[in-house]
Amino acid sequence: MMSRVAWRVGIFVLFAASIPWTGHAAFLSLEPSSGTFIVGSTFDVPIFLDTEGKSVNALDVLLEFPPALLQLVSPSTGNSVVGIWTSQPRFNNQEGTVHLQGGIPGGITVSRGLLANVTFRVKAVGSAIVKFSPSSKVLLNDGRGTDDLRRVSNGVYRLMLPPPLGPTVVSETHPDQSQWYANSTVLLNWASETDADNYSFILSQEPFDVPDDTPEGKRFSVAYKNLPDGKHYFHIKSSKNGAWGGTTHFSIKIDKSPPSQFPIEIVPSARTTRRQPVVQFATTDFLSGVERYELKFISLQPSAHSSQDEQTLFFEAQSPYVLPPLEDGSYDIVVRAYDVAGNSYEATERLKIVPVLFQFIKDEGLQFRSALLIPWRIVWIIFAALILLLAAIAWGVKRWHDRIVQASPGKKLPDNVQKQLEELKRYKDRYKMFIVLLCIGALALSARVVSAQEVTSVSAPPLVTSVSRNISNQEIFYIGGESDVNDASVVIYIQNVVTGETSSVTASTGKRGEWFYRHSTFLPAGEYVLWAQSRIGEFISPPSPQFRITVQKTAFQVGTSRISYETLYLGIILLLTGIVIVLIFAIASHLSKARKVHRALRKEIQEAEESVRSGFALLRRDIAAQLSTLQKAKLSQTLSAEEKMREEQLMKDLEWVENNIGKEVLDIEQVDIGL
Repeated sequence: MMSRVAWRVGIFVLFAASIPWTGHAAFLSLEPSSGTFIVGSTFDVPIFLDTEGKSVNALDVLLEFPPALLQLVSPSTGNSVVGIWTSQPRFNNQEGTVHLQGGIPGGITVSRGLLANVTFRVKAVGSAIVKFSPSSKVLLNDGRGTDDLRRVSNGVYRLMLPPPLGPTVVSETHPDQSQWYANSTVLLNWASETDADNYSFILSQEPFDVPDDTPEGKRFSVAYKNLPDGKHYFHIKSSKNGAWGGTTHFSIKIDKSPPSQFPIEIVPSARTTRRQPVVQFATTDFLSGVERYELKFISLQPSAHSSQDEQTLFFEAQSPYVLPPLEDGSYDIVVRAYDVAGNSYEATERLKIVPVLFQFIKDEGLQFRSALLIPWRIVWIIFAALILLLAAIAWGVKRWHDRIVQASPGKKLPDNVQKQLEELKRYKDRYKMFIVLLCIGALALSARVVSAQEVTSVSAPPLVTSVSRNISNQEIFYIGGESDVNDASVVIYIQNVVTGETSSVTASTGKRGEWFYRHSTFLPAGEYVLWAQSRIGEFISPPSPQFRITVQKTAFQVGTSRISYETLYLGIILLLTGIVIVLIFAIASHLSKARKVHRALRKEIQEAEESVRSGFALLRRDIAAQLSTLQKAKLSQTLSAEEKMREEQLMKDLEWVENNIGKEVLDIEQVDIGL
């Protein structure tokens, strides 16, 4: 048995035996590709392979199906063209996958070859898509295992409840049984072909429940309010002359919950130098599923070229989305995710396009290349330390230059060389470095908080869905939302919490009731309260709930001019950089001058050294000559007392001269080294 398995595996590995054919690409298909099936029933979906004139010898097929709607009973491979299954066909009803992997020894060329037959059981009402995964492969018999799969034909199947056996049921609120709705109130109406005496009905979670035989009366409608999210089934039957008829099943799908919260990811980062960053987003919806995404980006900078109309509407987008070329400044990226039932969730992310070299992050610091963030206090400390260090070096170099100038020719250098050398030696001991830390404090902004007042409404006020809650006084304010009235006006009120000053602006609603307003100028720093009211002619709706926004102070206002903190920081950094450059230039200048004087002084010191050596050598020679004369006289006659005293003095002078020659030479060498 093991030898047969090894033989088959060996054949599967050596599929490259034949010459490749030329023709079209391989084609996988499902048959039927569409159809309508009843909940609870089963149906077969054969998988066919068309090699289109080429020889193939292996395949790896992954089939995907919706596990919430379909359940795979079993895959059948009895009449498959696949000769060897490298692994038995596998399926997973939790993930909704069927995996087929096998080979055809020697290769095969077919136009309608059966790979497998899969049988599905219908679990729920809806539209099921059965498709081939992009990872599926059909390999040519060319010795290289070339993937030749280029075309597939997927299947779309409509899944329904069985036809009514009892009364006919319709719904004004949920007419399509395969559609999800956000309305939790269900209105149902029914009628029988014959005049029924009584009806019995129930609402349950099971698709094929049967009502009991207890009459509910001769009514023709029912309403269910506040139904929970999920799938519900309405079951009803009628009786005539005491005999109960068949049961009708009606499906109701309710999804009031919006898609899950999701973040917006901006690549390479939310603060970037790239002019066309990429926006990535994705979310899920547990019940009805995500249907689409809509996106818009709002510039927070005033621009003469931007139109407010261009900012009012969302446009459908898919992730990843590449933004159009943007100018420097701040933008709000807003993404809405809609589920099949029409619920939506809106996410917002702030994008900032900054200069290429570095960027200023307000209240945080200086960031280089989106990688290194240095807090402002560290920036100021570094600049202060660098300036003080360079200032100390410049001061020391200048003193050295001045002392060398004082020691230059014309200052009687040979007479007081030792004194000047001692001064230079003491200079080394006195030179010290000082570092002074510079701290910059930040001012805290305080603002009073005013709570929003609630008002009761007679008619629906406009709904606010988008608002720039936390902006700076150099970023544009915006607000947007929805109204239940089309082609109306929305009045937005903006009240300063501290001063109480209130202003109003007007926006127009679109065909879908959406409205959007983008302020044309910057708002002063402070706390603001916002609310909106709809206006149609002379009629004004009650005010909407109030929203509080904070406008942070990140710019100075000087008359009509506005200086941002980033500009101020840039100016300070440029000023400090200029000081550093001046100090470096001063140090270089003093060093250059000091070196020139130093070379001249070294030459003078060498001359002084030679003079000292020559003078002491001559003096020693004279003393030695006199001592020699006295020694000769001492051999021939007795020296007088005066001559003895003279001999003793000459010996002392000779000792003094020898000692001074060594000391002076050593001091001069040390001076030369120090300079």
